Amino acid sequence: MQARNFRRSAVALAIAGAFTVGVMTADRVSLHQANAAVSPPTVATPAVSAPANVAPVAALPDFSGLVEKYGPAVVNISVIADARRVSAGDDDNGFDLGDLPPQLRPFFRNLPQLPRQGQGLMRGVGSGFILSPDGVILSNAHVVANADEVMVKLTDRREFKAKVLGSDKTTDIAVLKIDASNLPSVKIGDPATTRVGEWVVAIGQPYGFENTVTAGIVSAKARTLPEDSYVPFIQTDAAVNPGNSGGPLFNLKGEVIGVNSQIFSRSGGFQGLAFAVPIDIAMQVEDQIQHHGKVSHGKLGVTIQEVNQALAQNFGLKSPAGALVSSVQKDGPAAKAGIEPGDVITKFNGRDIVRSADLPPLVASVKPDSRVTLEVWRDGKSKDLTATVGALDDKATLAANSKADLGKGRLGVAVRPLSADEKREADIPGGLLVEDVAGAAARAGVRPGDVIVAVNNTPVKSAEHFKELVAKSGKAVALLVQRQDARVFIPVPLG
Repeated sequence: MQARNFRRSAVALAIAGAFTVGVMTADRVSLHQANAAVSPPTVATPAVSAPANVAPVAALPDFSGLVEKYGPAVVNISVIADARRVSAGDDDNGFDLGDLPPQLRPFFRNLPQLPRQGQGLMRGVGSGFILSPDGVILSNAHVVANADEVMVKLTDRREFKAKVLGSDKTTDIAVLKIDASNLPSVKIGDPATTRVGEWVVAIGQPYGFENTVTAGIVSAKARTLPEDSYVPFIQTDAAVNPGNSGGPLFNLKGEVIGVNSQIFSRSGGFQGLAFAVPIDIAMQVEDQIQHHGKVSHGKLGVTIQEVNQALAQNFGLKSPAGALVSSVQKDGPAAKAGIEPGDVITKFNGRDIVRSADLPPLVASVKPDSRVTLEVWRDGKSKDLTATVGALDDKATLAANSKADLGKGRLGVAVRPLSADEKREADIPGGLLVEDVAGAAARAGVRPGDVIVAVNNTPVKSAEHFKELVAKSGKAVALLVQRQDARVFIPVPLG
């Protein structure tokens, strides 16, 4: 829908650079005398060579070829959501601000309110791009959040109803699918080879203006934003505004290197600070959703902080680098590996940790249950440890059908398996967490957050087992649901 905004409390200093261009013109001069016209003598002007040490001025890039070739693979996304599901004091634009960090919420009220359709529906716009000719599309998770209907419009004016294959709020990436073939698609690049200062191009629909092209440069790499420590953003000064969310960021080769996701803004509009999710991270999410139906992120179970010069001297480090462990989760992966508060993690799987912000994206990119190596600084010397990465307890991670598709199902629930920590907290051996609900289940009283323990008195072992049990049921199904500390049977008439 809208590009997400974030705000810092520090006052930013704006520096304006003025450039003066001098233009000289040579005019023909005629000399006139009283009695006769006299032509002025012709003087040959000697050719002046440029100094050998002056570099030639490079011409500005022409983006027209890139836009002509890959622009048709950029799509416009419009969504319709039920306004009754959005609390009155929250998002004015159709988002659930409860899903956002507190510091982001006030700025959504500065964005222009999108037009409403009737009393109960809200509309929003965003962008996306086609990954493959069979209609797989990448966008932002917040673009399709809470959507009842998602429509995709191509540059040739065709429109398709899209299915949300899955979304991951940790990285703000969503995967959509439309029923089409032989579509134009983008080429994927490598953000690791991208250099600060390179030209980049963004295509999207800012404020609803379809397929708008803007350009800028890469301002910085591996930026960590508040509450978004798991994504090393690409920062650009390309003009990105609300509605650009989910659109591609191209390099001059025509390769997508990022997904435009956030902007820094005090007004709600462009201020030269835009942030894109690196495409390699987005493609990892897409691969998990396509092949596994869900997204998993690694977790180490530590709280970390930056190592400044004073702390480095105190711990005997040669330079202020690494991630200082301030606390360790009880019985978490780090605790089991022997990591202690006061350790400074200097390497993760052989990669140097220069800043504390370097660690979370590396951990999140590792598949849960994988073994990793850690180098920590403790008591004035290095120590090598091995840890088994756990699963990030992110209730915002969801791979499920759209709300409209849920409502068409016999039951109408989107579920996922409980994590190990959730099983311990609920003190149950297993079950499926209800992430979203519609249709028959919603009418019967099933709520998001419920844990389905059994179907028709048969304990649920997996999502596939759950589907089988529901499919075998007759005109109704009895769900045993754990809600907080209580269990209740909920009969659901099946459609």
